[in-house]
Amino acid sequence: MHCHNEESMSQISIFGKIIIERMYNEKLSAALEELAGKTEGEIKTDRLTTLVYSTDASIYREEPLGVFYPRNVSDLRELLSFASENRVGIIPRAAGTSLAGQVVGSGIIADMSRHFTHVIEVNRDEKWVRVEPGVVPDELNKMLQKEGLLFGPETSTSNRCNIGGMIGNNSCGLHSVIYGSVREHIIEVKDLLADGSEVVFGPLSADELKEKCRVKGPEGDIYREISNMMEDSANRESIMRDYPERNIPRRNTAYALDDLLFSEPFVTGSGHSLNLARLIAGSEGTLAIVTEAKLALVPLPPRIKALLCVHLRHRDEAFRANLIALKYNPWAVEMIDSRILSLAEESAGQRSNRFFIEGNPGALLITELCADRAEDIMSSAGAMEREMRAEGLGYAFPLVWGDDIKRVWDLRKAGLGILSNMPGDAKPVTLIEDCAVAVDRLEAFVAEVEKMLESHGKDSVFHAHIGSGELHIRPVLNLKDKEDAKLLRVIGRETAHIVKRYRGSISGEHGDGRLRGEFIPIIIGEHNYLLNKRVKNCFDPLNILNPGKIVNTPPMDTSLRYVPGRITPDLQTWYDFTAEGGVIRAAEKCNGSGDCRKSSIIGGTMCPSYMATFDERLTTRARANIVREMLNEVKPDPWDSPEMMEILDLCLACKGCKRECPSG
Repeated sequence: MHCHNEESMSQISIFGKIIIERMYNEKLSAALEELAGKTEGEIKTDRLTTLVYSTDASIYREEPLGVFYPRNVSDLRELLSFASENRVGIIPRAAGTSLAGQVVGSGIIADMSRHFTHVIEVNRDEKWVRVEPGVVPDELNKMLQKEGLLFGPETSTSNRCNIGGMIGNNSCGLHSVIYGSVREHIIEVKDLLADGSEVVFGPLSADELKEKCRVKGPEGDIYREISNMMEDSANRESIMRDYPERNIPRRNTAYALDDLLFSEPFVTGSGHSLNLARLIAGSEGTLAIVTEAKLALVPLPPRIKALLCVHLRHRDEAFRANLIALKYNPWAVEMIDSRILSLAEESAGQRSNRFFIEGNPGALLITELCADRAEDIMSSAGAMEREMRAEGLGYAFPLVWGDDIKRVWDLRKAGLGILSNMPGDAKPVTLIEDCAVAVDRLEAFVAEVEKMLESHGKDSVFHAHIGSGELHIRPVLNLKDKEDAKLLRVIGRETAHIVKRYRGSISGEHGDGRLRGEFIPIIIGEHNYLLNKRVKNCFDPLNILNPGKIVNTPPMDTSLRYVPGRITPDLQTWYDFTAEGGVIRAAEKCNGSGDCRKSSIIGGTMCPSYMATFDERLTTRARANIVREMLNEVKPDPWDSPEMMEILDLCLACKGCKRECPSG
């Protein structure tokens, strides 16, 4: 009788939860309808849209409640009010090219890329620009070229990512040895705080900071809390001791409390005033929603440039070659390993970009040199080659000029997409790819990481920003396999401990997101992690701004794009997908890098339906997502779905993606 009662109570409890959940969903639906009536923006909650927005370029997948396309600041205020009343998270999203799951979550996606796309003002004399967060950096730089100016940070996704996303991640990119990160270029941001109030964060003198601390309301609360934290001697000592070394230029782990500490008035003679815009850079939309940004510009680089493409016999040689290259004041030093070069040979869009390659190098070290005279470049390149040959480094040193430079950089930038072309379910995954250490310690650091991976029987692929002390190390894992999925946390945690020994940063430019958030205490210590939580709570007491990113993150191996242990269906098709392992694996080659989001300003063919509509649902990426989702569902005819029909109906079959998508 007692057992029967326990069983009945359990059934009642489950039934009660279902009733409560249904009531909550009905209330939420009514609130969303009310929100739609108050705003000029568009709200979509249909399953097609939520599936399309359930992923970014990371390993994660989580369906949002809906997607909101705000048209103005008033719309965003209404969205914030809705989120506060209903305790729903808001996830600000730009191009969705983030690699750490920053824009994946269960709340409402606020897609800023459709309407917040204006360049508001350019000041040529003072060298700054004011933009909205949906502006594409390459499009901005095309416009600025006639002014002789440039926005310096340049990610590999710069032809489709958005300025808002670059601020959220504190992006660096190809030429960071010269230009640094977005934080070095951000002058001022106009933000909406969690309560909907508008603030402008910019540089403050000591007297201006005192005035801000006297302001009532959320803005004053923020300045008072930051000041109290930075003036506490125990906090100052902890930040200086445990944050990554300041000589590491790529430091994106956690909130930038170390940057705030080393500013006036907290450190006299630091060289820059306190500016909370620098804290917003790298905060991933967890502290405020950026609606405008004032960014510093730089003059265009010298008109003559060339790439010295050092062919190395083995990738281990790249570390010594890099230290030599850095003596010659390069504008970029990048590495590409042999795995990427081999995959590029099989890519229709990248095969021709291998034109400069001689033999079968174990790795390439690409060094960009700029000068006003070609003779100066040839002199530097010749001296660099002689020094490397004297050290037994390199066997070929082609010097690439003119229009061919773009082709080499296109090959380098396509690395992320190309890696998806590795045959089979095991792929180089985003996990520990963003670690940065002091450049003179990079070789030893990588050796330790390689040894750790070998202890787990795993290989890796290397590429990217060796000149800045950061290599994108991607272990090859099959996330459909339960054992490999378990290794995600193991490899992440062990790498974090290695990074800590080198006083490095576990995130150099890609952000913490939900991927690396749980490892932050290892890097900066528990005391500093609690300070980070205080910052989050001060800005966002109700935890509605991109919750679960940087602090209070969910377990990093949950909500994965692939369900470990689930068998990939083998479906019969008219077309032959044998080489890809079937039609589903062909769709899975899309890693979400978003190359299909280019506008007509950038050029190319892919993707005409997106170019015409700026609708994320009509990108090649969205089509791959929906094909993957629908064909993995268990039903008699997985092709028979309204979502599949709608997503494929406007595909023009132009084959632009066949050539331009790095995933093929």
